[in-house]
Amino acid sequence: MYKRQGKGGLRFLLTYSPEKLNSAYAQLMVDVESTEVMDGIAIQVEDYLDANFEDMVGFTSKFQLGPGSTGKIQARFSGPDRNVLRGLAEQTMAIYQADHDAKAIRTDWRQRVKIVRPVLAEEQANLNGITRPDIANTLLDGFQGRSVGVYREGDLLLPIILRAEDRERTNIDSMSDLQIWSPAAEARIPLRQVVSGFETVFEDEIIQRRNRKPTITVFADPDEGYATDLYARVAPQVEALDLPPGYELEWGGEYEDSADAQAGLSGGIPLFFLMMVLITIMLFNSLKQPLIIWLTVPLAVIGVTGGLLVSNQPFGFMALLGILSLSGMLIKNAIVLIDEINYQVDAGTPLVPAIVESGASRLRPVGMAASTTALGMIPLLFDAFFVSMAITIIAGLLFATLLTMIVVPVLYATFYGKKSAET
Repeated sequence: MYKRQGKGGLRFLLTYSPEKLNSAYAQLMVDVESTEVMDGIAIQVEDYLDANFEDMVGFTSKFQLGPGSTGKIQARFSGPDRNVLRGLAEQTMAIYQADHDAKAIRTDWRQRVKIVRPVLAEEQANLNGITRPDIANTLLDGFQGRSVGVYREGDLLLPIILRAEDRERTNIDSMSDLQIWSPAAEARIPLRQVVSGFETVFEDEIIQRRNRKPTITVFADPDEGYATDLYARVAPQVEALDLPPGYELEWGGEYEDSADAQAGLSGGIPLFFLMMVLITIMLFNSLKQPLIIWLTVPLAVIGVTGGLLVSNQPFGFMALLGILSLSGMLIKNAIVLIDEINYQVDAGTPLVPAIVESGASRLRPVGMAASTTALGMIPLLFDAFFVSMAITIIAGLLFATLLTMIVVPVLYATFYGKKSAET
């Protein structure tokens, strides 16, 4: 376990996006020996943070192995006025907080921070030849510090920071006593001679932009269940907010990630499915037999649904890839069976005996092919990234293969039974 204050951890993996610099942010990364204890630890940590740190927004999230981020629900508001954006964000947070299953409610702008700003006495500053940048550099030197050079030690480059001693820069009352160089007097003078006073204001320390527009994002995560259920409840309420002219709402988070992933797949899927249909038509030189094959492909959905429900796995991007792979396997099984039926019919065997004999002879190779494929997926059941795809292929293939050996003969007899009776 290690802790980072003010920013996220180093980007040690491509799918990990560290948090930007923020003095009010702290992150704990915990490495556990078993995934079974993760949910229990997360609940304990969140309960402890809620009980002991009332002013802190504390939450836990599992490490993301694929696309996605913390904040499964993200409402992005864009517009010119920062005050209006914060008002819209507060209304959205109120909607989130009213839902029983929402947690980790926050914005990426965080809270406004208190700023002590010097009020320049312009006449005195001009007489002393002092400008606003001179005052800013003096304040940096006296408190936060300013980089004035780099020290090289071997292959390390260490910045040289110029700033006052701890006892001076930890007391804000000493601000007016700072010494600033006056070119007109050719000496250092107290800062209070060119500053009429100091004002305290609240400013946005973090301002995010998207497409060059100020954009504030309101985050939320589901406490239990899936993000899609939470999104379905809060999205209509957020979209019903009265947006002033020039402001727009855009949904991000899991909704956007899922839409982008599906859009990337949907661009090429129709073309390849069309090619597969044409190949089956050319293979049998018929329309009925390819129709029989493609009518068996949706049968996999029954097994996939049951497998995902039993294993409590979501239908995500990897499960979608599993279904695409599964369709090719089922087409292969149906082709093998129909080809054998055609061979038996062409050899002079009556239709019904040909279907029965073909089913009996092809049951072993089709069953063995499905079984070996399912066994090959078993190691992926223990991988957090591929588990949903493995379950999709195993459950869908085994169940659909069993139904294929029943449905394909029935459809074949239905399509060609009348013709056989006439002959």
